[in-house]
Amino acid sequence: MFANLSKSVRQYMLVTFNYWNFTVTDGALRMLVVLYFHDLGYSTLEIASLFLFYEFFGVVTNLIGGWLGARLGLNKTMNLGLAMQVVALVMLAVPNAWLTIPWVMLAQAMSGIAKDLNKMSAKSSIKALVPDDQQGALYKWIAILTGSKNALKGVGFFVGGLLLSLVGFKAAVLLMAGVLTLVLIGSLLGLERDMGKAKIKPKFSQIFSKSDSINILSAARMFLFGARDVWFVIALPIYLGSVFGWSHLWVGGFLALWVIAYGFVQGLAPKITGKAQGRVPDGHAALVWAALLAVITAGIAYAVQIEWQPQLVIVVGLLIFGAVFAVNSSLHSYLIVSYAKGDGVSLDVGFYYMANAMGRLIGTVLSGWVFQIAGLSACLWVSFAFLAITTLISIKLPKLEAVASS
Repeated sequence: MFANLSKSVRQYMLVTFNYWNFTVTDGALRMLVVLYFHDLGYSTLEIASLFLFYEFFGVVTNLIGGWLGARLGLNKTMNLGLAMQVVALVMLAVPNAWLTIPWVMLAQAMSGIAKDLNKMSAKSSIKALVPDDQQGALYKWIAILTGSKNALKGVGFFVGGLLLSLVGFKAAVLLMAGVLTLVLIGSLLGLERDMGKAKIKPKFSQIFSKSDSINILSAARMFLFGARDVWFVIALPIYLGSVFGWSHLWVGGFLALWVIAYGFVQGLAPKITGKAQGRVPDGHAALVWAALLAVITAGIAYAVQIEWQPQLVIVVGLLIFGAVFAVNSSLHSYLIVSYAKGDGVSLDVGFYYMANAMGRLIGTVLSGWVFQIAGLSACLWVSFAFLAITTLISIKLPKLEAVASS
């Protein structure tokens, strides 16, 4: 049955399979590190510091990874990402005495590079597999890939906690390394050798995008993801545990369910934004959804500031924020691949996800700092400010004519 499918569909399925397996290990590893190092006596802020290299090297990787993908081919960058994740997992299967903060930060740096190589390769490869005149199909495929990734990252949170309980930290990371090694072997055998390779070898100086639309979208993306992570990454988990008294299991479980629901909404984004009526989104759609998210965040921030039903506001507000944020993210993910040049697509996608990683890095740093000096409501007001900037930037995004759904 698999052999009867078209070549592009088979490649899409293989890319998605690689991405799915990687994503589960990425989510599981994050949960393993948080829970295990908490058990070892690390403070919350020390645990947060373990992820700074993960985010920082995501910025570097997306910038250089797009250039590598265009020169070498997306199959090589995807397989390199899988191999590096295997190495990162094995690095953590050492005696506890070796698990110092610098060593774990190095392993997390390796994992951050691997994750963004894999993500850039997966999303760029879809552009290479879908004809330019089938924008509806492109939007649908991107939404499915993006939504499934986030849902499976939530599954990874559960897998990490489950493996830690059943087999322990070292066995868990070695088991995941073994699974990814098998995935890597299949990828080496199955992916097209020249997928995504640019016909003209780009120079290193071309890593910075010269497209106005991509630069504008990248700036909007940076502030969008900074707005999420400034309250979600560090401030929210600490707040749920310290103010509401939730256990680590409840905090991890709730955030895992949030990520799964977030991914589910991302997969539905084409229906939500009008693909069923023959429309694909443009810059105006990104503007409207960013403005809506800003208004919602301001409402949550004000309610938390005046301490009106804080537990209800945080839980329900987070769910609403997640749903609207998911549509924003899916719209951006479609627009970048739509705007990107067909030849050497990974250059444009890599630059864009560099901005995405920069937003996450800024949000992670601010989340710890702002929460420490001013609390959760201040983090939410910073989030609102970032979303207001995202909205203003989105005014400049290109407005396209509606095209028929493919």
